[in-house]
Amino acid sequence: MATGILAAGIYLPQRRLQRVEIARAHGWFDSSLRGLGSGERCIAAWDEDSITLAVEAARNALLGFDRDSIDALYMGSTSYPFLDRQSTAVVAEALNLAATTRTMDIAGSQRAGTSALLAALRGARLGEMGLVLASEQRRTKAASRAEMMYGDGSAAVLVGDGEVVAELVDAYSETVDFVDHYRTADSEFDYDWEERWVREEGLLKIVPPVVANALSSAGVKADEITHLCCGIGTNSELHGLAGRMGISPDNVMDNLHDRCGRTGAAHPLLLLVAALEKAKPEDLILLVGFGQGCDVLLFRATHRVNSMNREGGVAANLARGAADRNYSRYLTINHLISMEHGIRAELDKNTGLSTAYRNRELTSGLIGGRCTVCGTLQIPATNVCVQPDCGAIGSQVAHPFADVPAELKSYTGDNLTYTIDPPAYYGMVQFRGGGRIMADFADVLPDLGLSVGMPMRMVFRVKDYDHKRGFRRYFWKAAPAYADAGG
Repeated sequence: MATGILAAGIYLPQRRLQRVEIARAHGWFDSSLRGLGSGERCIAAWDEDSITLAVEAARNALLGFDRDSIDALYMGSTSYPFLDRQSTAVVAEALNLAATTRTMDIAGSQRAGTSALLAALRGARLGEMGLVLASEQRRTKAASRAEMMYGDGSAAVLVGDGEVVAELVDAYSETVDFVDHYRTADSEFDYDWEERWVREEGLLKIVPPVVANALSSAGVKADEITHLCCGIGTNSELHGLAGRMGISPDNVMDNLHDRCGRTGAAHPLLLLVAALEKAKPEDLILLVGFGQGCDVLLFRATHRVNSMNREGGVAANLARGAADRNYSRYLTINHLISMEHGIRAELDKNTGLSTAYRNRELTSGLIGGRCTVCGTLQIPATNVCVQPDCGAIGSQVAHPFADVPAELKSYTGDNLTYTIDPPAYYGMVQFRGGGRIMADFADVLPDLGLSVGMPMRMVFRVKDYDHKRGFRRYFWKAAPAYADAGG
């Protein structure tokens, strides 16, 4: 038995904003942006945030695993939607984890993701199975370099004792209050310091000695490292960093800047998943988290790495991207410009918190019912079975629908109902095995559209925003499974 990584997955939003559109819009003001105008960055949909992104990464990592065996849930992020509401509590209910699962939010640094992983691995050595999430959906000021560099995304790693795909060899951390950027409770955006200072005084001076101490503690030489995963820096900077540490630049994992952007606290774990997809048995993977110090984790891939589920991995997520050239749309859904939304947008979105709490099994976990007399599935659950030939009273037990495949029965694209990203798509979906629900739709691509009978999957999203009171409600929506339909 070994302690390490049992499974892993990531989630990248479907839309990929082309950086050339940002450069085209603002190049007249800052010509340096044109030099950053290559590639694309992942952008969250209007109804996605760091919580919903984390839920999707977790679902990808947990394919085939029994969620009842998870003892602890950790999440690292610097972009939690609430300052005083535990995000992991929302995630745990969306994943239908046991009420006894310990939950912890970790924040305040780009190291939040690797620090969460360290905490979970310590628990694993005590016999716990821990699910580690790291997720970011960071707002950026228009025409800033951050707008070019950042990307939205999440990663999930399941750790514990057992038949691991990568065994933990050693871990080491040091804390240094080096300020490369910051954001206060009153700030809307990050304040970034000069890039050369961050590179030469931060990355190149703080990371190498910490890595050297970690490798010395593990009894491993730098030239034995097969994959270096570092969540900060350009590829050229990472190659220079590797050379300074005695690691071959050829063994540096691509930072994926051109494909998704820098995903903050999630990025080291995202690169770790990419390394696991590439690794061979006995490969050594060095993971570095940087921010007010440095976390270093060393893993050795096992023979099980070849059979790791890649359905929710980096390659699969990159492949499902859809190019987005509508920069105005991006600005609008992120409230970076003030637009006239019309009278229909003035509906009060006050949420009854008591009602939301009483119905949380349905709204958070998408729990319906199964009749123990005739086996009929239905959502929502009721006291009376909906099967006309049955009609049993009080016969239903809880039945989860979130991961049940579905197909589209009917749909509407409505340009009159208000949505910040029109048209509003909604309709009826039928679950395999029984049960149907009227639902809002998400991730509908104009070029591919919708068709009756096409496969659908349920996704956890923001239902609506109450901007007056600063609250947001979550619910499940249906999204086209284009890949399953050959799209």
